[in-house]
Amino acid sequence: MEYSKLIDSASVAWRPSSFCEGVSIKDLGKSDGFYLQMVKFEAGVVFPFHKHFGPEFIYLLEGDAIQYGKPMKQGFVGISPAGSEENGFSSVKGCVFLLFSQEEITP
Repeated sequence: MEYSKLIDSASVAWRPSSFCEGVSIKDLGKSDGFYLQMVKFEAGVVFPFHKHFGPEFIYLLEGDAIQYGKPMKQGFVGISPAGSEENGFSSVKGCVFLLFSQEEITP
């Protein structure tokens, strides 16, 4: 059984999001039904409507974002409870954030 893992995020390739053009993702790891990703928004991107299966936490590393109509800047944290709906998460100048969330389980 593997108990720990170290990942150099610089060695993980960015991949395009399958949900939104202008969004790139680094899959940093997953364990026990949760995952950690680094997410990059190009300037002007608006993410489409989505529902959070489980709780979601973001930590803004750089740039600007707007979540639930409220501006965020570097160092801000956004928390969305399970079942919450979000429309219009966006970035005017572009941003990079860490995303910690629960994996969606499909029957």
